[in-house]
Amino acid sequence: MSKIGIVMAAGLGIRMRPLTDRMAKPLVKVKGKPMIETVIEALEYSRVSWIYVVVGYKKEQFSYLKKKYRNLSLVENTEYRSKNNISSIHAVCDRMKEADCFICEADLYIPKSDIFMTGLKRSCYFGKYVEGYSGDWVFSQDGTGRIIRIGKGGRNVYNMTGITYFIQRDAEIVADAVKEAYQKSGYGQMFWDEIVDRNLDKLDLIVYPVETGQIVEIDTIEELAKIDPEGAEYYQEGKDLQ
Repeated sequence: MSKIGIVMAAGLGIRMRPLTDRMAKPLVKVKGKPMIETVIEALEYSRVSWIYVVVGYKKEQFSYLKKKYRNLSLVENTEYRSKNNISSIHAVCDRMKEADCFICEADLYIPKSDIFMTGLKRSCYFGKYVEGYSGDWVFSQDGTGRIIRIGKGGRNVYNMTGITYFIQRDAEIVADAVKEAYQKSGYGQMFWDEIVDRNLDKLDLIVYPVETGQIVEIDTIEELAKIDPEGAEYYQEGKDLQ
């Protein structure tokens, strides 16, 4: 069955300012390659038929991707400044229903493109296990491994890594639920994962475990420096402006 990829790249990247005052965060390079391209190349390696990149902030900076990747199109999120990331999923709701799909954050560094070559049979969130307490977005599971809660805070649980995979049936359920949420007040400040959490009884959703370093979220220059010291210095010195 065919698969598609959705990459969310509309955000402001506030935590990486002042660098993101001049460039979109997903285009920050890690070891010489824009973060978003490590995500795109992992999706291509998994043989997705099409990739939709949802853009908003500095959308024009992403236009080169259409020329570089033959199976990619840009979808504009016009609400990125006033609404949370639920607006990016709303922008691609109808496309989500086309096939099994990956939904990926764009500000990730994926060092090896084979991360998605897993033979996935069920919908899942890619998760990294954390011992002890984590205040991040986490998953609670029942005895069979099925996810029964998505939210912040938990002990000895898997943490969200920014990658989700839905078989087509589950993608349709989530897409319809996002559309329904858009008809209610207060939806604009929601994370799209909250919609998934509210529909877990309808979804067959598990955690796919990944190891530390397989998927790296980079939110600040300091975090970039841990992965790529030379790259962080390059941006800190403003060499990208030269």
